[in-house]
Amino acid sequence: MERDTGSEKFLEEGSAHSEEYSGDAHTHVDLIPEESARELRTLFRQLPYPIRVYLFTEKGKNEVFNRAAREIMKAFRSLSENVFLEEYPLSHEMAKSWNVERSPTILFDPEFCKIRFVGAPAGEEGRAILETLLLLGTRSSELSEQSKKILEKIDSPRNVKVFVSITCPYCPQQAADAVRAAIERPELISVEIIEIMANPDLAQKYNALSVPQTYANELLIVQGAQPEEIFMVSLQKLEAQTYFIPDSEAEQIEADLVIVGGGPAGLTSAIYAARAGLKAVIIEQGSLGGQVTITPVIENYPGFARIGGKALVHMMVSQALNFARIFQDERVLDIEQGSPLIVTTNRRRFLAKAVLLATGATYRQLGVPEEAQFTGKGVSYCATCDGPFFKGKDVLAVGGGDSAVTDALYLHNVGVKVTIVHRRDQFRAQEHLARQIFERKIPVLWNTEVKEIRGKETVREVLLWNNKSNAGRTMRVNGIFISIGYVPTKDLAEKIGVQLTPEGYIEHDSHHRTSLPEIYSAGDVEGGFKQIVTAAGQGAEAAISIYEDLISPYWKAG
Repeated sequence: MERDTGSEKFLEEGSAHSEEYSGDAHTHVDLIPEESARELRTLFRQLPYPIRVYLFTEKGKNEVFNRAAREIMKAFRSLSENVFLEEYPLSHEMAKSWNVERSPTILFDPEFCKIRFVGAPAGEEGRAILETLLLLGTRSSELSEQSKKILEKIDSPRNVKVFVSITCPYCPQQAADAVRAAIERPELISVEIIEIMANPDLAQKYNALSVPQTYANELLIVQGAQPEEIFMVSLQKLEAQTYFIPDSEAEQIEADLVIVGGGPAGLTSAIYAARAGLKAVIIEQGSLGGQVTITPVIENYPGFARIGGKALVHMMVSQALNFARIFQDERVLDIEQGSPLIVTTNRRRFLAKAVLLATGATYRQLGVPEEAQFTGKGVSYCATCDGPFFKGKDVLAVGGGDSAVTDALYLHNVGVKVTIVHRRDQFRAQEHLARQIFERKIPVLWNTEVKEIRGKETVREVLLWNNKSNAGRTMRVNGIFISIGYVPTKDLAEKIGVQLTPEGYIEHDSHHRTSLPEIYSAGDVEGGFKQIVTAAGQGAEAAISIYEDLISPYWKAG
């Protein structure tokens, strides 16, 4: 947003109508129309707590904004004897004790909370200040119960900066929501509302030239305004969120289909099931999106030339929420067969006609130092996802089975300089795959293990260990592709008696039916190609099969 060249004239005209502060709570101030002032005095009269406001200014610095802030706060002071206003220069010891460095700065009840306004709260921002005063007068955030539950999860400080302007109609609500969070959790959340016209240097520093923009702990978490609950989730997670999942206190919920797992298969199946007229719910004990959320960039999902994994997940979840309820951070403990099926979680139970197991699979890790730190920064578990980013660079492919050899061939074919690292002296992969490695002269380090991954922001080298000669050496590389297998999330399936394959995946037919009637599967827990598009397709297939089977149950066929 560009600096409003008319703002100084506006502020000067606003302050010219005010009388000098006399200390009388009912001093007449023309900044607030008399009819509005009468209504506000009635509201303030009902407030149980006094409100202490401190204005800090420095003569010669932002003088126009200093005068405006002084007169505006005098106007609010005139509304009630319970509003106490004191003004001090920046050189005063109170300014130093509260780390006030800018003129003008307004502190609100600093003994109770950490809320400040930097600039003059004129124009639209007057609404945010009025709401702040009313909230402080009740010592209540007036947040929804859902928002309070989100803030309860915050266990470390949040230093919030909300950039606003006097002409922005969307800023007051964003500022007020930040204030509510600071009142609800005063021990952890501090809020600084920064008016960009009075603080152009800060606006430039944070690139806050369009407002509102909200930072927390110096991270941009919101561009624009958000609904209350979504803002609280963004504040809790310290990154922008696009959806909010309401919590539920219900002890029992009925549904046609319970989907266990909130990855691409589970989310897609919910959409297809609901569009077929089924009441579907998703239960996810961890992060929605599964492995997709830790994929930095995706270039092989139809419709998107390039998209971040988290962004794709947010879009999938937002769409699924239009069709189904999602129960996150909830773990399924058991499934009892019967009519209906009883799905018991750590919080409640669900009564269902069918259950879809879309619990996914996780990449088997090496378990070496810094592996997790460099995941997405040189360490990858998906050659088809990330391989093209390493064209012309040196990488390792770790493993000796079909997956590792296939990944190495793929990386070689897309122009990556790949070397295979295998802890044994021969491949476990099929002969025709192994033969292609030798034909293409792809280097292989036999009897070799990765013992350590090193780098700064990205992978730079690895420590290798030869388990025959017991000799170690370092090797400069730009990336490591780990292909040592998957671990299907099979515990629940195993517990309820679903038949598994020798590799531990769920056994299923072409309709995604498992060995137990009314229990279905989809996605990576079935094995297969471990691709986002594949999992989504299987989720759609399973939902359609479930819909058709509920109309004509195959388990009841004569």
